[in-house]
Amino acid sequence: MSFFFKPSRPRSTPSDLVREIKDSLLALDTRTVAQALEDVEKNIASMRQMLSGDGEAEPNQDQVSQIAYEICKEDAISLFVHNLPNLGWDARKDLVYCWTILLRQTIDGNYCCVDYIENHLELLDFLVVCYHNQQIALSCGSMLRECIKYQSLAKYVLESTSFELFFKYCELPNFDIVSDALATFKDLLTKHETTVSQYLSAHYEQFFEHYEKLLTSSNYVTKRQSLKLLSDFLLEPPNAQIMKRYILEVRYLKTMMDLLKDKRKNIKISAFHIFKVFVANPHKPREIIEVLVENRKELCMLLDNLPIGKGGEDDEQLEEEKDLVIKEIQSISRPRRALS
Repeated sequence: MSFFFKPSRPRSTPSDLVREIKDSLLALDTRTVAQALEDVEKNIASMRQMLSGDGEAEPNQDQVSQIAYEICKEDAISLFVHNLPNLGWDARKDLVYCWTILLRQTIDGNYCCVDYIENHLELLDFLVVCYHNQQIALSCGSMLRECIKYQSLAKYVLESTSFELFFKYCELPNFDIVSDALATFKDLLTKHETTVSQYLSAHYEQFFEHYEKLLTSSNYVTKRQSLKLLSDFLLEPPNAQIMKRYILEVRYLKTMMDLLKDKRKNIKISAFHIFKVFVANPHKPREIIEVLVENRKELCMLLDNLPIGKGGEDDEQLEEEKDLVIKEIQSISRPRRALS
């Protein structure tokens, strides 16, 4: 039966494989689409196997590093990103998997693929804009979050004009895309504290004007997640000056007061964690004090009825904080008007 045996095709070297991937991607514009897509899918699957192993043997690290190097040298990263809309589901899934591994590869101490993206920053803008494309939005979101792990790339996205698109993406009607966009938005605002602090200091008014719309969104997921995220990044030590500025503004206090009236427990509790910072501020401006005094009775009633859980440690802390805030509000005196 030996005459039925077909010798297996010798495994491609990293450089051969990358050239095959590049050629098949370029062929998407020049050949029969079905055949070209089949070749792309086959080649990207081969890359995934070389990067991750075949289930029996671990990947060869030298080959993995060589693939990363060749991909940068051949400009294949740009082809990966710009051809995402043309790929099928399996190819996109494999590519996202490979992207995660490739960005982690170092050559001579440098993240070669990250360096490549730093020199082709338009790729980040492309990934952000792709949230508009429902078919590839989640793939682009996954790839973008891998990029955001690196400070230089996160800094670019924060300071780019495309960053403002996230305020729109977080209110899209598609639940999966909204959830993914919020996850990316959260990473942008929490992964690199110093970078975020610098960005917020430089763009305070513009950022919080946009953010206010998320907090008052009719979309429950958007409202809840953006409210939770606000407390997460405002209370980070590097953002102390941003928080101090935020809690001096009456309009934001009133937003939290409105959210305390929400019928949903999670919204009420998340709003409380920000509202309490306004109340605890030892340097409350006159306008803040006047609003708290004028609404004292209603606020104390809202806080007294704040829904508490079943008595766990977190609930005990919440109960204690609630009582302290009520006492603070009750003790506030209306500021005296200056004599004219």
